[in-house]
Amino acid sequence: MNIFDLYLIKIKDILKDLSKQNKIIFPQNLEGITAEIPPVKFDSDISTNVAMFLAKINKKTPNDIAEILSPILSDNDEQIERISIAKPGFINIKFKPIFWTNFIKDVIENYKSFGVNKKEKKINYLIEFVSANPTGPLHVGHCRGAILGDVTANLLQYNNHKVTKEYYVNDYGNQIINFTKSVYFRIREIKFKENFPSNDENLYPGDYIKDFAQNIIKSNKDLNFENFENISENLTILSIEEALNLIKKNLNSLGINHDSFVSEKKLVSNKEVEKVVQTLKENNFVYKGKIKAPIGEDKNNWEEREQLLFKSTDFGDDKDRALQKSDGSWTYFASDVAYHKNKLDRNFDCLINILGADHAGYIKRISSSVDALSNSKIKLICKVSQLVKLIKDKKPFKMSKRKGDYITVDDLISEVGKDATRFIMLNRSSDVELDFDFDNVVEKSKENPLYYVQYAYARIASVFRHLNKDLSSELDIDSYDFRYSNDEIQILKKIAEWPKCIDISCNRLEPHRVAVYLYDLSSLFHSYWNLGKDNPDKRFINEQKKIDNDKLIFLKVISNVIKSGMNIIGVSTPEKM
Repeated sequence: MNIFDLYLIKIKDILKDLSKQNKIIFPQNLEGITAEIPPVKFDSDISTNVAMFLAKINKKTPNDIAEILSPILSDNDEQIERISIAKPGFINIKFKPIFWTNFIKDVIENYKSFGVNKKEKKINYLIEFVSANPTGPLHVGHCRGAILGDVTANLLQYNNHKVTKEYYVNDYGNQIINFTKSVYFRIREIKFKENFPSNDENLYPGDYIKDFAQNIIKSNKDLNFENFENISENLTILSIEEALNLIKKNLNSLGINHDSFVSEKKLVSNKEVEKVVQTLKENNFVYKGKIKAPIGEDKNNWEEREQLLFKSTDFGDDKDRALQKSDGSWTYFASDVAYHKNKLDRNFDCLINILGADHAGYIKRISSSVDALSNSKIKLICKVSQLVKLIKDKKPFKMSKRKGDYITVDDLISEVGKDATRFIMLNRSSDVELDFDFDNVVEKSKENPLYYVQYAYARIASVFRHLNKDLSSELDIDSYDFRYSNDEIQILKKIAEWPKCIDISCNRLEPHRVAVYLYDLSSLFHSYWNLGKDNPDKRFINEQKKIDNDKLIFLKVISNVIKSGMNIIGVSTPEKM
């Protein structure tokens, strides 16, 4: 039950009736009408801005509109105890206890679907995320985007959308040639005791390259490593395979599994770049021209040369983008356009790209290409994952590592674990920088949001365990008629916001809202639990070591929502802590 949608529908029905009676004028679009939980000081359960929304068009004050609507709304709903009007025109509704009794019964009976928007059109999404170059292990910079992509997928799937999680393998171009050479020189170092050319800045010096080399030598005993040119093609395949195996292992340690991996090299070999360029030409989106020096570039050092350009300015980009280099080879952007044409050909309803902070400037050009190729019928949504700063003892933290110049995903997980990594990385909106504070992560207090939420669930589980019951136990709700105190209603109002949290999180692709919601719900629960220290009436287990079935149902509802949210985030809910 989404109580906000329920009351918005009731309000809109009232408006339609009043409009037929020529008592109210309202615009065709009523999306601006909202229903929210009001601040605690108003002692109300739900509040709407409808009077303010309609005031101008009706040439009345919000208070006048509220005076018209309030008695009609009250007369048409037996569950309303009272309605009050608050400046500058909010209509605040207070429910009778029976409302919350009915609400909690509905939530218990439909706990598997509580929060799911059944009325929303279900969409087929493709989410591309991580897509790090297959040249080494994933580092902390990839970690946040990986979790953002995975939890976004979980969130959409929870809301019954179809989702495919994809990794684009950039296995073509100069970086792959240099990567393969790095593996080759490590093989020569191992087999022939030759020195690795460490002065070559184009090579990858990390110790993990030695591991790749050892594995290739061990598994390919008949391979001849005397000449790079003779072995380069085969060695590239083997090296990328090693790198992808390591990347998949890193992702798996985060609890992430992609549904598909798409190779850039395969797109190039299948002539998909040429085909998409031809498609753009046929639709007059390509021309030969010159690009001026970028802002900040020394114009004296910039050579303007004729190139094949895509008309991205037709779609709002600040300049047209090169598809071909001066030597005739395709740009990275051209390959990316071909990849997105490949996505479009697979008939998804919506494409989502999770990009690193360094790719924020890339969004407009790739979105322009999708608009051009789909005639603006398919939407590409790009979400940027901002930087993560590791903090320990209130200063930047560098862990010991064998990889050279960055901290890997495995380093981080070995330090704090998968659950903490996932939850903390999701604790703020992805478009702002995140401080990952190791001191807070290990604390057993509200400063550690993961612990605080898990502890709420564990406390509830302890009550059930005391009664020799499992949290999955079926409870008798037929005779349920619990009368709630204000403290309990505050928690129920938060529970009532769960469907709204899911809706907003899905519509805006902002899964951090789930983590924030769970923390807020847990805070309310812990505060309520702690009341029992001084007030025996507030204790879940009474002096006779028993608990009312009504309170058990109350706890069950809270635990169900926490469990659902933690499943979306992909972290555990231990029953003992």
